[in-house]
Amino acid sequence: MAAFGTVFMPQMALAKYEEQQWSDSEIVASDSISLHPGAHVLHYSSTCFEGLKAFRHADGSVAIFRMDANVSRMAQSAKLLSLPAFEPQLLNQMVTDIVNQFADEVPEPPGSMYIRPTFIGTEPAIGKAAAPSNSALLYVLLSPVGDYFAAGAKPLRLLLEEHGMRCAPHMGMVKSGGNYASALEPINQARASVDADQVLFCPNSDVQETGAANFILIDGNEVITKALDSSFLHGVTRDSILTIARDMGMTVSERELSVSELLERAAKPGCEAALSGTAAVLTPVGTLIHNGKEHTVGNGEAGETTMKLRQALNDIQWGKAEDKHGWLTKL
Repeated sequence: MAAFGTVFMPQMALAKYEEQQWSDSEIVASDSISLHPGAHVLHYSSTCFEGLKAFRHADGSVAIFRMDANVSRMAQSAKLLSLPAFEPQLLNQMVTDIVNQFADEVPEPPGSMYIRPTFIGTEPAIGKAAAPSNSALLYVLLSPVGDYFAAGAKPLRLLLEEHGMRCAPHMGMVKSGGNYASALEPINQARASVDADQVLFCPNSDVQETGAANFILIDGNEVITKALDSSFLHGVTRDSILTIARDMGMTVSERELSVSELLERAAKPGCEAALSGTAAVLTPVGTLIHNGKEHTVGNGEAGETTMKLRQALNDIQWGKAEDKHGWLTKL
């Protein structure tokens, strides 16, 4: 099977911003974009994106999960990057139009259709390092994906990094490509040096997030994760998991978590840790690596509560459980 996110539908939805106004969206070939080599995005990283999914239900219908939350977050990212403002309805329409176009291609469970809205500044102006792009493209790609856990939910190994940060602290809540690029070198070093799967950034001992996902700790009936601020991404999956945990009667603590407290709690029998994100939903963490020493989280295996929360979210996404929070947009 092709690697996750490497197969694309042949068409996408696209809208252009030129001369202070938006065009109507249209369905075009996915390889139809042409950029000037001086485009603002190529030099000054005026770009943001989103990731969400559409799911096929047992009755054959298709539903998009938490589209409104992703559209709202993209509008926020665009504002913080000084990209042109867009009406949420424009992106809502683009997403639903392109998913409708390829509704027959949405995989059966446990697969799904990954949706990637992307926004880029296109003005050819290399003199605008300190000014926003006056033209832009907004487009929506589709990628049918299989089960992220096809090879089994193998617990991850995380290296705790107390000195570096994933990105500039005032840009953490922006879903921009530059934030991911800035984390690549630490991640590559961690893989080469200690065989880690990811880096958990903990500047000044403040446990934040990994290079591509939010982090949660589960200690008995309590879910602990960093409270929202501008320094890290406000994950839609994170919010969904915390909401489901509350629905299950669990205590959700959004607060500061230090490295010392994390390691102390992680050593307790039954403790669990996980990463949350659109692709993997909730991925178990089995090992924390700190100052050259490996610390096993609980028994080192995928935790029962982690998998219960993941299954509960999947059941809502695939229409097997009640959508009590209105998260699904039925097509």
